[in-house]
Amino acid sequence: MSSHVTTAPSAKTASSVEHEIILRIEKVCKTFVTNDRTVHALDRVSLDVRRGEFISLVGISGCGKTTLLRIVDGLEDADSGMLSLDGAKLEGISRDMSYVFQDINLLPWRSVLDNVALGLEVRGVPKAERRERAMEVLDMVGLAAVAKSPPYTLSGGMQQRVGVARALAIRPKVLLMDEPFGQLDNFTREALQVEIANLWEKLGTTIMFVTHDVDEAIFLSDRIGLFQPGPGRLTEVLEVDLPRPRTDYDVRAHGRAIELRSYITEHLRGARGPVQ
Repeated sequence: MSSHVTTAPSAKTASSVEHEIILRIEKVCKTFVTNDRTVHALDRVSLDVRRGEFISLVGISGCGKTTLLRIVDGLEDADSGMLSLDGAKLEGISRDMSYVFQDINLLPWRSVLDNVALGLEVRGVPKAERRERAMEVLDMVGLAAVAKSPPYTLSGGMQQRVGVARALAIRPKVLLMDEPFGQLDNFTREALQVEIANLWEKLGTTIMFVTHDVDEAIFLSDRIGLFQPGPGRLTEVLEVDLPRPRTDYDVRAHGRAIELRSYITEHLRGARGPVQ
């Protein structure tokens, strides 16, 4: 190992503290077969997600991160393996999870408020209650003033915050976020990273977050799962042992963040094996 990179906490150190597991993923496999090729998207992926943690999945395109997120949400079926939430087997789409897509797909004929209330409406929540809960989360993301506006009048960053509010309105046990800031400019992206960090600190919601951005993962996460393709495998899970709240200092300049960034980058390039 090069001298400028230190290892992540060893398995012994990381497991020395007991954590309550909310989501268990066990030996999940997934293969997609088309007319001209077979894609082994996931190969025996196992991961225990801790209650209240922020865990990011990082890897190059095509390594199975989004596929795993979709399987957890019930949007895709695994070929084999098992998933459980709070000890109960997960089958199909769970009412205890919500998903923030990279493409938010807000309904242009509905107001911001009605877009946020959509998941509650589907769940049969009475109108008065769903509007109250929708306004509550819009206030959390700083968009109460535009509740009656159509979504197409908002900036890209504001639309993304509406998507986050819609997901939070159902009060999920696990919030799944699939590269939610990937299409935004750097300034808007960094502002939303801070907002998500603050919301997570306030709400304590368990978050699984897919990203290609190593700095984003380090800033937001308690742990980072590293994926590699061919077939898609979870090769390592790193503890992000940086102080919180991370909005109080320049995380990128922190020595430990520099070490983690270097380690993750080299690992994802295939230049380094798992930490011993």
